[in-house]
Amino acid sequence: MIDVVIVGGGAGIGAARLLASRGVEALLIEAAPRLGGRAHSHHADGMALDLGCGWLHSADRNPWVTIAAERGIAIDRRPSAWGTQYRGLGFPPEAQAQARQALSNWFTRLEESPPASDCAADALPEDATWHPYIRAIAGFISGADPANISAIDFSIYDQASTDCNWRLPAGYGALITSSLPPGITHRCNTVLESVALDSNGVRLETNAGQLRARAVILTVSTTVLASDMIRLPSGLDPWREAARQLPLGRNEKLFLALSPEAGLEEETLLMGDPHDVETGTYYIRPFGWPVIECFLGSFGAERYAREGVEAGFVHAIGQLAALLGAAIRPHLRPLIASNWTATPWIGGGYSCALPGAAAQRQILARPFENRLFFAGEATHATDFSTAHGALASGIRAAGEALAALSRRRS
Repeated sequence: MIDVVIVGGGAGIGAARLLASRGVEALLIEAAPRLGGRAHSHHADGMALDLGCGWLHSADRNPWVTIAAERGIAIDRRPSAWGTQYRGLGFPPEAQAQARQALSNWFTRLEESPPASDCAADALPEDATWHPYIRAIAGFISGADPANISAIDFSIYDQASTDCNWRLPAGYGALITSSLPPGITHRCNTVLESVALDSNGVRLETNAGQLRARAVILTVSTTVLASDMIRLPSGLDPWREAARQLPLGRNEKLFLALSPEAGLEEETLLMGDPHDVETGTYYIRPFGWPVIECFLGSFGAERYAREGVEAGFVHAIGQLAALLGAAIRPHLRPLIASNWTATPWIGGGYSCALPGAAAQRQILARPFENRLFFAGEATHATDFSTAHGALASGIRAAGEALAALSRRRS
């Protein structure tokens, strides 16, 4: 019997790091053919293109910064281009100022006078001029429309986060996946099918056979937990319901190869159309690389899921051509794209509490019978939707498992 089985190779890496440091026997199983969960660096032509998390958010307190520094991995600390518009194209400075003021006012209302409904949409300004812009920004942040966002949950994250955002040229996903301790055995392509508790521990049925453990740390996404993909004890119904109240939003990325002759300045940014809720945002030549990183949130990602990856590239190139001129088209070529919503063992971007559901994060994080422990970004009280929140949640769950094992042995 194994001391601890960790299910999931994203937040599970945080759990594995703590268990390894304590000399505990552990096995990590992952349904995907790779580790990392929603962290994935695609390597092409010497570039590490992050299809999932790409920014070290709240970098001045992000533990992944410390881990990267300890391993001698370069960190790009330059200010990002977010909040700018390349040459003011399609979004002149005066309009930018008005839009950002409307967004700032919305943030302030959410924090200082949240609506009784706890629905973030109910705090939108009476003047609807910049509603599409605010809804698009909310889609990038939370992967959801304000109508489906808890005002309390949104403000908790906003107040806890800092404006310090750094990057890793070698890839955020690459850092995370390479941080599994060598002493921890892991098995990819291992799909958990059922969990059962008995007098001796926990029995796990997988597509590769049965496993037995004294404790299990579940780090699966809320989409997976809320579904019937894993058969769980009926006593976990409150956890399933909490997961339903914390659905994954929709966030996707596309990368366009950019020819050197395009003449675009590096580290610049374009919002496709600030009056379109489906708009993409385009980071031009990150790190000076010959690519454009295209971000889709909420409505844009929903359209992407509905119409397909090819249509997503067509839409992105169309928005860029509308701003930069039709002559840019020959310089753009589809390179690689994410598809988190259609990935069966994930099912979306990151968690967003529905109105009235902010407290469900605490329920989702509770241990069950001192043998099942829960981690993942959705279980973090303040840093949900981030890779560092996932890391911290894994460490927290591993600590709970260690304490329970120690009590049993005593």
